[in-house]
Amino acid sequence: MGGYNVAVVGATGMVGRTMVQVLQERNFPVKGWKLLASARSANQKMEIGGETFTLEEARPEAFEGIDFAFFSAGGGVSKEVAPEAVKRGAIVVDNSSAFRMDPEVPLVVPEVNPGAASDHKGLIANPNCSTIQMVVALHPLQQSAGLKRVVAATYQSVSGAGKEAVDELRAQSEAVLRGQEFSREVIPFKGAPKHHQIAFNMVPHIDVFEEDDYTKEEMKMVKETRKIMGLPELPLTVTTVRVPVFNGHSEALNVELNAELSPAEAREQLASMPGIVVVDQPAEMLYPMPVHTEGRDEVFIGRIRRDRSVPHGLNLWVVADNIRKGAATNSIQIAELLV
Repeated sequence: MGGYNVAVVGATGMVGRTMVQVLQERNFPVKGWKLLASARSANQKMEIGGETFTLEEARPEAFEGIDFAFFSAGGGVSKEVAPEAVKRGAIVVDNSSAFRMDPEVPLVVPEVNPGAASDHKGLIANPNCSTIQMVVALHPLQQSAGLKRVVAATYQSVSGAGKEAVDELRAQSEAVLRGQEFSREVIPFKGAPKHHQIAFNMVPHIDVFEEDDYTKEEMKMVKETRKIMGLPELPLTVTTVRVPVFNGHSEALNVELNAELSPAEAREQLASMPGIVVVDQPAEMLYPMPVHTEGRDEVFIGRIRRDRSVPHGLNLWVVADNIRKGAATNSIQIAELLV
């Protein structure tokens, strides 16, 4: 029987469950499944294709005989267990930030730098969800006219902060509408010294603050984009914002190019690329929105227009399902490059 033995680490989480779903949808050649999670989730049951599986704890010995291991259980688990999986012969695709900037680990978005995947030493990193959709949009523009400078603002859904954030948005929204008190425990991040309301609000703070008052999320996007695109000196600045949307990240990109590229030429170039859907008919009020991208694997781009404040400037609006293309689907696509 052909195929591969596949392990999903963090199988009970939003991304882990979606990884299992996407593997099935895309007919990845799975010969055998192993579903792994934390000790507290071990012995839970999950069903795949009518077959019931018992979750196991993600211990090093659990990776014996595994060909591909998809990790989505946080950086701590990845740092501890992913190298053990590699030692046992598995190819690891890791969705945490643990290895992304390691020069020995490829950081891959298949539409942008597929060749990097073949340089792996058993471990490949999946980029940040917001980085993925941004580089998919920027890559065709870089190929056509060269990137001179990029300014990005993100509007990121609560699913990017996990199921607890989704539950908190729902509970807070219901409480606000009923005039009731509510708790604040997840936004901007678990364990923060102070938490904010997310219902009917926006919070310009994702992850911890670092140097020059940029957040870790903002600097992830800067550093990862430069690595993926092979542009280590690309001038790029980012502001990341959490918004009261359940699923789907949106980004406003202001791009300054090295050469002239009209909005019409940009639309044509973007539409010709795999993994991109251009939705850009202002007269018909058609443009990408999170409610239309949920459950989809493509990156949706619209509001493509000239920025007349600089030479060769363009504005774009970029939307994608952050759980699928921003995490699970991109991970599976990376594995598909290798099989």
